Amino acid sequence: MFGVRSVTFFLARLILGYIFIMHGWQKLHTNGISNVEKSFDAMGVPAPDLAAQYATWVEFIGGILLILGLLLPLVSILLIADMIGAIAYAHWDHGFWNNDGGYELPLALIGGLLAVGFAQSGGAAADHYVFRRRRRTAVVD
Repeated sequence: MFGVRSVTFFLARLILGYIFIMHGWQKLHTNGISNVEKSFDAMGVPAPDLAAQYATWVEFIGGILLILGLLLPLVSILLIADMIGAIAYAHWDHGFWNNDGGYELPLALIGGLLAVGFAQSGGAAADHYVFRRRRRTAVVD
């Protein structure tokens, strides 16, 4: 039913989605959005109230959508923007290595998002079924 490529992309989306869900959940329930906002403000993030809401919800909902394989290009762009912000405001000054608080993890996540967001994800993604009719129509025209 699903080829190796579809299963591989699903597993990559599952791993990335889980990471983002957990980070969104941490912001939402463990730390609390108000504490995330205070942290963002201390780091000099512009509009820390909006940025905290954006980061929390794009990570949590975006992670779910990654696992489902739904709206992959859009979700990937939104999460990449989130990771660029994380690199710029939280990680850049700490260098590359993750164990020093560096940008290694968000950079790796960007690489994964580029791969799963812009490649044809195959039959194990909701996008395959949601946009199938549009692809067939485009080929016929």
